[in-house]
Amino acid sequence: MRAFGVVLVSSWAALALAQERPALLADPAKKCDSCDEWNAPQEPFRLFGNTYYVGVHGLSSVLIASDKGLVLLDGGLPQSAPLIDASIRKLGFRTEDVRFILNSHAHFDHAGGIAALARASKATVVASASGAQAIESGLPPVDDPQHGFGPGGAFPSAKGVRVVSDGEVLRVGDLSVTAHLTPGHTPGSTTWTWRSCEGSRCLDVVYADSLNPVFAPGFRFTGDATHPSIEASFRRSIATVAALPCDVMVAVHPGYSGIEQKLRRLKEQPGSAAFVDPGACRAYAADARKRLDERVADEAKSPAPAQ
Repeated sequence: MRAFGVVLVSSWAALALAQERPALLADPAKKCDSCDEWNAPQEPFRLFGNTYYVGVHGLSSVLIASDKGLVLLDGGLPQSAPLIDASIRKLGFRTEDVRFILNSHAHFDHAGGIAALARASKATVVASASGAQAIESGLPPVDDPQHGFGPGGAFPSAKGVRVVSDGEVLRVGDLSVTAHLTPGHTPGSTTWTWRSCEGSRCLDVVYADSLNPVFAPGFRFTGDATHPSIEASFRRSIATVAALPCDVMVAVHPGYSGIEQKLRRLKEQPGSAAFVDPGACRAYAADARKRLDERVADEAKSPAPAQ
């Protein structure tokens, strides 16, 4: 069995690897106002231990290596898939060795590239029950705050998605990844956690799903005649993330976890634990709570019309 770790690949070996590997067949690119900015290339880098950033500039994707295979979190946009594949290989890994592809939430900017990456790797896609339904249909469900954007929210579908429950642990070799259902941004939002080690030092890593109350026109987090309030469950999700053991945090949009500033710190202090920030989850949750408070206050100023 191949040992999974970073390999320094010579130019000759890289050429041989490129010739033998199967081509990733990307789906048609998604068009949106922010897509080009989000999908700008990003050099892959190690976050801590066996955990690596392989996403694009504005959309996170994280790779975790075990002794029995790889786990990938999120796939970005449809056009992000080839860049994620290239980043995985640049680190010395193989996309074909990905065993699970875990999803944070089923919107086109985080689930759009999953179908292509799953075809290339033959990995099992994993999501919450609501997320699995959305990934298999290629559309956010009717109770998603952004469902009202309509067909513009569509993305390539993937079949055979494995449903994960709150607190469920997925194992690949010596790696254990835990699902924490954190609904609010979408009804199926999921935050993922695991332990990552460098020698004898082991830290808690959190892949934090969005806690941002983004919505299509007409949606109310406090409910209306067609949808019940999700304010209380959203607040529980924020509290869940705040309470997680959290030494290293990556948000699904990397800007929310200060990745650029931490990369600059890494350049200034090579070898330092640039991404270690035990207060990151609490700060992320506090910012989300403020955003939700503001949205709820706005909704209170304009009561929902009677049915």
